[in-house]
Amino acid sequence: MNAHDSERIAGTLEAAGYIPANSGDEPDLIVINTCAVRENADLRLYGKLGQLRSDKKRNPNMQIAVGGCLAQKDRNQIITKAPWVDAVFGTHNLNVLPTLLERAVALEEAQVEIVEALEVFPSDLPSKRESQHSAWVSISVGCNNTCTFCIVPSLRGKEKDRRPGDILQEISALVTSGVIEITLLGQNVNSYGAEFGDRFAFSKLLRACGEIAGLERVRFTSPHPKDFTDDVIEAMAETHNVMPQLHMPLQSGSDDVLRLMRRSYRRDKYLGIIERVRSAMPEAAITTDIIVGFPGETEEDFEQTLDLVSRVRFANAFTFIYSKRPGTPAADMTNQIDEEIKQQRYEELAKLVNQIVWQENLAQVGKVVEVLVATGEGKKDLETGRLSGRARDNRLVHFQPQPNTNPGDLVDVEITGAAPFHLISDRPILRTRTTSGSIQKSSNAVNLGMPIHLSSK
Repeated sequence: MNAHDSERIAGTLEAAGYIPANSGDEPDLIVINTCAVRENADLRLYGKLGQLRSDKKRNPNMQIAVGGCLAQKDRNQIITKAPWVDAVFGTHNLNVLPTLLERAVALEEAQVEIVEALEVFPSDLPSKRESQHSAWVSISVGCNNTCTFCIVPSLRGKEKDRRPGDILQEISALVTSGVIEITLLGQNVNSYGAEFGDRFAFSKLLRACGEIAGLERVRFTSPHPKDFTDDVIEAMAETHNVMPQLHMPLQSGSDDVLRLMRRSYRRDKYLGIIERVRSAMPEAAITTDIIVGFPGETEEDFEQTLDLVSRVRFANAFTFIYSKRPGTPAADMTNQIDEEIKQQRYEELAKLVNQIVWQENLAQVGKVVEVLVATGEGKKDLETGRLSGRARDNRLVHFQPQPNTNPGDLVDVEITGAAPFHLISDRPILRTRTTSGSIQKSSNAVNLGMPIHLSSK
C-alpha cells in the first residue's frame, strides 16, 4: 500500500513539474514515504534523516519531505528531531506535497500538514508506475479491526470503501493503457462492502473483474481470516483471471495468543479456510504473516505455531519478531518476552519455513507454468542471461528467454530447478502470448531431460 502511495506521490510531483533525478546526480528533492507497522521503520527514518543532514548543509536548496504513516504518527516530532526537513504530510493528503514545498521556500520554514481522515480517495491523482503492465488498485482504506499489536487503524482511520463502479472504471482505464494485471488493495479486502451494506461485495467485485476484456490477472491483498467467506473462495475458483494465490495472515498458531492479539478467529477456523481453499483450488499457493514473541507467548504457544506451519505448508511466510508500537494495547502488556528468546524463536520458525518453502518449490519441477514478464523483475541477469517474472501463483521464476521476449509478455515455461525463494527454467520457452493477444510457439520446445538445479541465489 505504501508502494502504491509512492506511485501517487511521484505522479503528483511530475504533474507539478518535477522530473526524476538520474542515478548518481544530487537531487533537488528527496521524499521519504514511511511505514509505522514495526519499530524498525522509526529507526530507519531517523537514521536516514541523520545521513541527509550533511547533504542539506552542502546544498541548502535541496528539500526533504516526509510522508506516510510515521508522519501521521509523529507529526511535529519529525521537525523537532530533524529541523532540516522542509515538509511533513500524512496518509490522507498526498496531493498537498507540491504546495507544501513551495510554501516552505516562500516562508523559509518547515511546513507540516496532517489531515485526520480521508475525504477523497487518491485514485484521481496522477500515478507514476514502475510497471507498464501491472498496477495496484485501492478498493478501501483504513481498518475496523482492533488487533492489539497494530497501530495502523489509528493512523489510517476506520475503513472507507470505494464504490464498485469507481473501482471497475479505474481498472478498465488501466487495461486500456496496457495493464494486464491488477492487485486489489485494502487493509482487509474481504470486509469490503461493509460501509454500504453488502457483505458479498468483494466476491461480486472479483467476478466483475472477470468480465473486463484484456485483464489477464487479478490478485488481492490482504484478507482477514475472521471475514473470509465461502462466496469469496467460489469467486476465486470460478473467475478465470483471479489468480490461484492467497495471502492469509495467520500471526500465531496458538488460540491463547490469538485471543491476546484480539484476532477474532482461532486455529481451527484458519485451518478450515485453508482446507476449503485447497479443495476448490488444489494448485493455489498460500502465503502468510507470522509474529513471534508476542507478549505472553509461551513455549507451548510457539510450538503450536510451528505445528500449524508444518500442517499448512505455506508457499512462503513473512515472519516477524514482535515489535512494541507505542499507543497499542500490546505495548502496555506486562508479560513482554525477552529479546533473546524472541530471536531464538524467530530463527527456529524461519528455518522451518525455509525448509517447507524449498520443498514446495521442488514439487513444481517438471510443471509448465505461465509467467508474466514484468518491468523491473524482467531485467536480464547478465551472468545467466535469464529474465524473471511471476507465475500465476505468484512464485518468482527465472527463465531463459527467446530473443523476442519482452516485459508484459505471458510465457509458458517448464520448471527445471528450484531454490528456496524462486523457480528456474533453463528450457526454451514453450509459448509466448504478447499483450496484444497473439501467440508465438517456440520451434525448439522439446524435452531435454534437464536435471534439477539447486541454488541458494
